[in-house]
Amino acid sequence: MTTVATARASSRAALPVYLAGAAAVMSMVSIAAFEILLALALIAILTSPREHGGLRWPPVMLPLCLWIGLTLLSLAASGHLREGWPQVRKMYLFLMLILVYSAVRTLAQIRWIALGWAAAASASAAWSLEQFVRKYRAAAAAHQDFYASYVADRITGFMGHWMTFSGHMMIALLIVGAMLLFARHPPIGWLAGAAALVSAGLLAAETRSMWGGAALGVVYLLWMKRPWLVLAAPVVAGVVLLANPVGVRERAISIVRPNNRLDSNAFRGVARAVGWEMIKAHPWVGVGPEQVGPQFDHYAEIAQAARPLPPGYYGHLHNIYFHFAAERGLPALAALLWLVGKALLDFARGLRRLTSSDNDSRWILHGAIAVILAVMSSGFYEVNLGDSEVLGAFLAVVAVGYSALRATESAA
Repeated sequence: MTTVATARASSRAALPVYLAGAAAVMSMVSIAAFEILLALALIAILTSPREHGGLRWPPVMLPLCLWIGLTLLSLAASGHLREGWPQVRKMYLFLMLILVYSAVRTLAQIRWIALGWAAAASASAAWSLEQFVRKYRAAAAAHQDFYASYVADRITGFMGHWMTFSGHMMIALLIVGAMLLFARHPPIGWLAGAAALVSAGLLAAETRSMWGGAALGVVYLLWMKRPWLVLAAPVVAGVVLLANPVGVRERAISIVRPNNRLDSNAFRGVARAVGWEMIKAHPWVGVGPEQVGPQFDHYAEIAQAARPLPPGYYGHLHNIYFHFAAERGLPALAALLWLVGKALLDFARGLRRLTSSDNDSRWILHGAIAVILAVMSSGFYEVNLGDSEVLGAFLAVVAVGYSALRATESAA
């Protein structure tokens, strides 16, 4: 009986780890699945035996609470409570940060979550490449210019939009890269295959902002491993442009010489100008959650934007810094930047304290830093943290970074 009771207690103690880890991995597969798993992980943690812990608050709780509180203040001040309610519901996703940090306590558990991300991203990338082949054949059968037909309807993998898919590929590539470069005894063959698949999916999605974010993250990882490895980055980029797989060259050229009919960059400039007018008009609380799109035309007139507006989507500002400041106010943006900046500083300090034998912590912290740099840089061209699936994966990465710090400190 004692053995059975011990086994049951052990299973109950392990359940939060399984559920929180599964929620983190499923953020790259299905939003419904990861939200359900998040709820189950919360129940499991709250009902787990007291001696196994319970909820633990990550070191970024203060800026997180400020971000949530200032969002609610913005909503109340806007007067558009019903329209802004989806952003209140989205606060549920921030449980990912708390639950993963609370449940995941060992470096081995973090390793399994990272391998789960690699597997999920590889499967999504493989499916996306099949989508790419179908789109290419359909364009050829219809005698259409492939680039013209593809830019507005790109591959999405398991997700509903190519931006979400690309964000996942970027995050997964950097986690896999960190494990390959810094982990002790990584499964090199398997991870190299995953990196190849994920890289192919990221290239084929032709999402320029995520290309830039991934490039910055990769350069960081290479520099921290061996600074001279950074010299290989332009060589690889040159080879890719020469080979021009999936029309990469034309898409890359559009960064500096856009095709105004297909991939104009002008609408992002208009979005920033309009966002600046919103910020000037409402610097403290913004126009309110979910109000950037409905009020865009009004502030476009104030900004004296040329008409007709350049082709593009104007439901948000395509920039997390302008968007969150315009939507929720400068104090809310400062709270978000405080959260991200504190995590970045804490992980960097943790790396400086490590000894040469702490490689398992090292790869996790380097991976988390690379992901933060990538997400925040690509966020200058897209509201990636407004995307639930990308936000969930990002918060999970930050959480495992803090779990690695705690595990290392406990061992010391």
